[in-house]
Amino acid sequence: MPLFQKKTEAPRELPTHIAIIMDGNGRWAKKRGLPRTAGHKVGAEAFRTIANYAKSIGLRYLTVYAFSTENWKRSEDEVSAIMELLEKYLREAIRDMDKNRVRFCFFGDLSRLSPALQKEAAEAVERSAGYEGVQVNFCLNYGARDEILRAARAFAAKCAAGEAKPEDLTEAEFSGLLWSAGVPDPDLIIRPSGELRISNFLLWQSAYAEYYFTDTLWPDFGPKDLDAAIDAYNHRSRRFGGVK
Repeated sequence: MPLFQKKTEAPRELPTHIAIIMDGNGRWAKKRGLPRTAGHKVGAEAFRTIANYAKSIGLRYLTVYAFSTENWKRSEDEVSAIMELLEKYLREAIRDMDKNRVRFCFFGDLSRLSPALQKEAAEAVERSAGYEGVQVNFCLNYGARDEILRAARAFAAKCAAGEAKPEDLTEAEFSGLLWSAGVPDPDLIIRPSGELRISNFLLWQSAYAEYYFTDTLWPDFGPKDLDAAIDAYNHRSRRFGGVK
């Protein structure tokens, strides 16, 4: 794993893959007497800051929970505002792509999104495919149970077609049927906002991830908060079921 070093500290081990549940936008806005949409707007800027910082310290993979399969239950106004912010961000990302050189990937069923947003997502993936450095995975219309069900159905279809047998299924093959195929499992999952749950996020992939919870609301989450999470990660003993 790569190492990174702040000016006054010894080198620390940097996780290969960090995933973040970007939570607390609505509460951030409510505390300030603002509409929830204002929190999402500031939260989008917090993401931009964290993505740039992740690249600067040499992180290889950053996965963010942008919109879940359950988020459609929110008000139409809030959902529309989130989608508009996503479109705005992707347009700007495509515009600045050659400068920032961040790879884009999407986990989730994008078919429910607007044609314009689907087109921008596809363009972002295609144009950034050759970039080196950090890969940002957007979990968009994503739910881990939905992901696992889709993978199970895909393997069942292979069995029905005579292309595989149930007893042939391995963890590696099943992982290859998930949205995250080809991406290493997250080492560290961060949840801001003080909530202590995983909210249907990367259930299969997080089997041995280290979790870090903080009361900081996502719009206030910055590089120092990410550093604190990585510091905590470096004080964990990862045994993967064994003994050190």
